[in-house]
Amino acid sequence: MMQLAFCLYKYFPFGGLQRDFVRIAKVCQARGHSIRVYTLSWQGEIPEGFEVVVVPVRALTNHKRYQKFTRWVQDHLNDNSADVVVGFNKMPGLDVYYAADPCYEHKAQELRGGIYRRSGRYKHFYNYEKAVFGANKNTEVLMISEVQKPLFIKHYRTADERFHLLPPGISLDRKRPKNAQQIRQDFRQEFNLADDEYLVLMVGSGFKTKGVDRTLKALKALPLELRQKTKVIIIGQDNPKPFLKMAANLGIAQQVNILTGRDDIPRFLLGADLLIHPAYSENTGTVLLEAAVAGLPVLASDVCGYAHYLEEANVGKLVVSPFEQESLNELLETMLLSSDKSLWQDNGVVFSEQADIYSLPERAADIIENIRGKAN
Repeated sequence: MMQLAFCLYKYFPFGGLQRDFVRIAKVCQARGHSIRVYTLSWQGEIPEGFEVVVVPVRALTNHKRYQKFTRWVQDHLNDNSADVVVGFNKMPGLDVYYAADPCYEHKAQELRGGIYRRSGRYKHFYNYEKAVFGANKNTEVLMISEVQKPLFIKHYRTADERFHLLPPGISLDRKRPKNAQQIRQDFRQEFNLADDEYLVLMVGSGFKTKGVDRTLKALKALPLELRQKTKVIIIGQDNPKPFLKMAANLGIAQQVNILTGRDDIPRFLLGADLLIHPAYSENTGTVLLEAAVAGLPVLASDVCGYAHYLEEANVGKLVVSPFEQESLNELLETMLLSSDKSLWQDNGVVFSEQADIYSLPERAADIIENIRGKAN
């Protein structure tokens, strides 16, 4: 049995990366391995048996704090060794990296100017990414989407054999249960939704990246009669104030409700009429599959790494790139009024039974177990 060290800058209960970390660590623990976690902050309950080390470092900027974090952890590991070091953020000294974030260098080259690339912040994040993906490194990379792989290879010449593509890790409790209709009725009664009203759902932390502004504009663009019958609930960990202000300016504040992260998402998936996810960028988009297996039709932007599943399973519609707000507006109206809702729901149930979309934690644990602390 092994001592495993997991590193992530922040833990909070409702982040996608954080949920994946806990599920992978729990599978490793169930196989008999010891779990030690290094983090800068931990919110929520600590799973039984986890050793959580909150690293006591401070700095005026995030990247300076991350550098201090790395040095502190490496010093601690010198005295408290681990067989495998698994990182959920890019940093030096990792044996395994879980690639939830996109390629930083690609974004810096394509979206930023030369002045930005001379900054200390850029140099830090470039060097930390290179410490994982550099051609002369040995870090094994757990990929949750094929989308970013060619970008890492382009910028760092990373050996192909170091990449390990994982299947999605959808929780089984997202599958549509036999009493789904009763749950839906109870939910809609609780939220005062009439039978002829529509509920559009958004789920995900990071409201700007997820495209909350696009959703609000699409709601505003609905024909008046349909808009008055449509409510939007947005769930996630972020500052809601700018988007509540935007909703007020658009005159739709009464139809928009923004909730903090919560652990009863399956109820919302069953109570809603449509999941909308017009993300600006999205490495995967786990919530797309969670909605599909719950039988909830999905409207998403095609930049999401898991968007191809929606097309293959025929469980919704995609806004094609380059994104146009008018396309989202039209698709939202079309899908709310479509007679294909029952078809999308049935296809989602079939998809939930046939697709390999649940085994991410187990496959990740398999790869971690096969690594014995390669020297970086």
